[in-house]
Amino acid sequence: MPVTKEICKLPSFFSSALFKKLDINNTGLVTKERMIEYWIDQNMLTADDATKIFSVLKQQDKDYLMQEDFRPILRELLLTHHGLEFLHDTPEFQDRYAETVIFRIFYHCNKAGNGRLLLREIKRSNLIAALHQVDEEEEINKVLKYFSYEHFYVIYCKFWELDCDHDFYIDKDDLLRYGNHALTYRIVERIFSQIPRRFKSKVEGKMGYEDFVWFILSEEDKTSETSLDYWFKCVDLDCDGVITANEMHYFYEEQLHRMECMAQEAILFEDIVCQMCDMIKPKKNGYLTLSDLKNCKLSGNFFNILFNLNKFVAFETRDPFLIRLEREDPTLTEWDRFAHTEYIRLSMEEDGVY
Repeated sequence: MPVTKEICKLPSFFSSALFKKLDINNTGLVTKERMIEYWIDQNMLTADDATKIFSVLKQQDKDYLMQEDFRPILRELLLTHHGLEFLHDTPEFQDRYAETVIFRIFYHCNKAGNGRLLLREIKRSNLIAALHQVDEEEEINKVLKYFSYEHFYVIYCKFWELDCDHDFYIDKDDLLRYGNHALTYRIVERIFSQIPRRFKSKVEGKMGYEDFVWFILSEEDKTSETSLDYWFKCVDLDCDGVITANEMHYFYEEQLHRMECMAQEAILFEDIVCQMCDMIKPKKNGYLTLSDLKNCKLSGNFFNILFNLNKFVAFETRDPFLIRLEREDPTLTEWDRFAHTEYIRLSMEEDGVY
């Protein structure tokens, strides 16, 4: 009987992490007595799933998890999961897949954004359910939370498309090409000011892969808490916790200019402000807080109006394709729908359909 899954009630790909936890003297052997001793000493008999998983993964002197703590279980998952067997001959893609999964976990679960994942953050997230699901589900792409290979492929290919010299860094000019030049110069400048999030890249003026993962998850699903926080910090120019009409105008001004250059019907800022206030319904008229945006299901459209022209136009025209997608499966997130559509496009390009 498999000890890890059947007795300890942990995902099966936790075996190596559990063994290392038990084999403190690195003898390569764990006795039944040692197993029982650890399980009792750590109060595992009565612990919930989140606590057990947290205890097995964390380092002995830490009360939080870091990114590297997840690497052993990702290595084992890549070795044992049927849906990832095709990656066995491409170790570089294995590494990229593993780090993308980890980045996504920390993006959604580590609300403090400090790289230290606490037990209470894990308990408030859907991580434990996703870990058990990926253990049970043979089709990796059905595990939409964190582990989908298709989602990884979309993120990686998007980064590769922008990284023209393939040095694994992208600069402002590269990011301006994202989404068929969807973003304004002003919002890209703000991203590279590192106000919404400090870059992990060590190269000045360059965004690394982890930074891009944060960006694309925020850009393609503006309904998540992390995304709303990211874009709020971008638009809140004076960092006072409030978005004012002047700050909205600063970003919309460029959108207006772009519409005029493209011979599109321009919508005056005064009309847009009224539309946005009606949409968000802030507690204090003319002043938007992060709390106001989190309480509104249409907050993503607010940001798109300010700095993403393509999505702004799609919203204004009520794109019937997008509406149909939302109605087909309302349980899918904006990210899920984007990743699915992009994966199909990328696959067709690879097959030479276009």
